[in-house]
Formats: sequence, C-alpha cells, structure tokens
Amino acid sequence: MERSGKRILRLHTADPVAFGFQPPESLLLDVHRSLADSPGYCHPQGLTPARRAIVQHYRSIGVPRVDIDNVYVGNGASELIFMATQAVLEDGDEVLVPLPSHPLWTGAITMAGGTPVPYQCDEQAGWQPDLVDLARKVTPRTKALLVINPNNPTGAVYDRTTLLGLAEAARRHRLVLFTDEVHDKILFDDAAHIPLATLAPDLLCFTFNGLSKAYRVGGFRAGWLLLTGPLRRTTPFAEALNALAALRGCPNVPAQHAIAPALGSSGGSAMALPGGRLAEQRDLAWQVLNDVGMRCVKPRGALYVFASHRRTEARIADDRRLALDLLRQEHILVAPGSDFGWPAPDRLRLVTLASSDTLTDAVIRTSRFLEEYQQ
Repeated sequence: MERSGKRILRLHTADPVAFGFQPPESLLLDVHRSLADSPGYCHPQGLTPARRAIVQHYRSIGVPRVDIDNVYVGNGASELIFMATQAVLEDGDEVLVPLPSHPLWTGAITMAGGTPVPYQCDEQAGWQPDLVDLARKVTPRTKALLVINPNNPTGAVYDRTTLLGLAEAARRHRLVLFTDEVHDKILFDDAAHIPLATLAPDLLCFTFNGLSKAYRVGGFRAGWLLLTGPLRRTTPFAEALNALAALRGCPNVPAQHAIAPALGSSGGSAMALPGGRLAEQRDLAWQVLNDVGMRCVKPRGALYVFASHRRTEARIADDRRLALDLLRQEHILVAPGSDFGWPAPDRLRLVTLASSDTLTDAVIRTSRFLEEYQQ
C-alpha cells in the first residue's frame, strides 16, 4: 500500500523516532566521540565499559551480587531472549508466560523446543497476574516463569505484593525466572518499577533490558542480559550463553558506547511525568477509547493500550482479518489481540506514540469502522 502511494498510520510497533521522539542529543554526541577509538570486534559478552556501567546501574537500584562476568550485551534485548531460551530450555520444557504476552517470547520459547503455557492476568485488577491461576498451570515439565513488567501489551506495572507472589511461586517450584523490564523507565502517575531480581536474590534470574524504548535508539540494537542468583546454578546456563555469544561473534560495537551515558541519564522518564508528551498521549488514548465504547484499562507504564471492542464480538470471528480490513479501508495498522495469545477476537493493541490529534482521529475512525464492520 505504501509503495502505491498510500500513507499508513503505523500504530502497531513502538518506534519512538517514527513519531518524533528523537534520541537525546547528548547521547549521540557521546557515541560519536567514542567512535574514533572504538575497537573492531570486542569480547563476545560486550565491551567492558558498557558491562561495567550495567553492573553499577543495577547495584545502585538494589540488585545484590551483581558481577560483570554475568552481564551479556546483545544486539537488542531480542537477541538475548533467543540466546537465553536456547541456553536454558530442553525439548518439552514448559515456560509459564503471562496472558496476554509479547509474541517475541512465545516465539523464542517455541524455537528453543519449549512450550509456552499461559497464566491469566486479571483485567479487573489492572492486569496483575492471577497467582492462583499460575499455580494451577505448574506441571513436572515447568522449567521457567516469565514476567514482563511493565507489561506489553497491557501497560500494567506489577505491585510489590504481586512480584513477591511470583518470586515465591518460582521458589516453591524451583523455576528459573525470566524478567523482561525493557519499559522500566516509562511509568505514569504514581507507578513504581521494582526489579524482580531485588526480591529474589536466592533464585536464578535472567533480567533483560535495553535502550530502544526509554532512550529512543531502537536502531542501535543495544540491549543486555543480567544473570543473578546462586552462582552454582548458573554454571551450565552460563557456559551455554558463552558458547552462543561466541558463535555470533560479538554484539554491535559502536552502539555499546551509548550504554554508559544512557544509564547515567533519565531516559524517557521525564516525558512520562504529568504534563509530559508520553503522559498526555497515554491519557488521551485511554480517554478517547473509553468515550467511543472501546473499554480499556488505563496503562500505568510502557507505550501501549490493549483495547476491547466486545460490542462487536458477535460479528467478528477473526481479529487478524479485522486488523487487515482496518488497514485496507482506513489505512490504520494495529496489532490484533491474538498476536499476544488472547483467545477471543475482541482486542486490539495500539501504540500511544502518535500525536494527540493523530491518536484521536485514529481512534474515532477505528470506532466508526467497527460500528459497520461484519465478517
């Protein structure tokens, strides 16, 4: 459609730069100054200054026993997610994943020979995980528990009680923890992000993060993995990670120069404060969606709204077809709920990065489309 000259509003992927959120100029200057002395290849786990900055950051926020040897820099957190699942999972292992859940994780688990097993998140409780449902899903094949906080697609930020419950479930069933925290600096209102590793020092915990969202440099592909917990249990997994890291050569060297200066700044957190652009657009998207009858829990973090159109469910059997028809008719591209494992055809995920006027127009047009749409 774009090749034919049509302009598409891409509300399906969170690329801050595409919506005018430019990277911090000071960050770009720091990277530019470092390039003259930058090495070619580096250690498979990443540049020492970048890994040291990651260690210092996590120590400063209370993560215990952080060691540079257990830090891996990758070409975005995505690459490290695939490496970690390959290192940990054997054929037939089960991983508890939140429902709804980001498809990158379910894809990585499946490609590693594992089976994603969804545990319910409770919409009525602000999309907090249902710990009772989670306990029901544990089997002798369960190997790991995935936590995505702040959550994509719901925008939920998990409270301390919930996180303690998740850690206790992992402790009781001797599970590895995977915790995806790439939106940890994009928080609204009074939401506070608590790193799961701070609450589970006795558990093997893989923490994933990166610069793409909060620091608006997605194309840099600069992410990291931090391994914490009882070191005696990390040995076989660390050996596998080391082998996988060496097989890919090394992570993108120039982009690693952004990690230390980024972790020393506030990232996108200021824009998420009241009056900031991210906060205003989150508020507006939530309000307009509810005004037009597309019910939506107000996100407390991240860059998304997970909206319901239940009043049209009887007329819709396939939400992917719905998203494609919306694209063709209105030139608006959104992600259907089934992309995130949602079982009913009644959800759409929209990114809240577009300007207030653009978001308002997109939601109103989508609502009008749904009023007459039938499959």
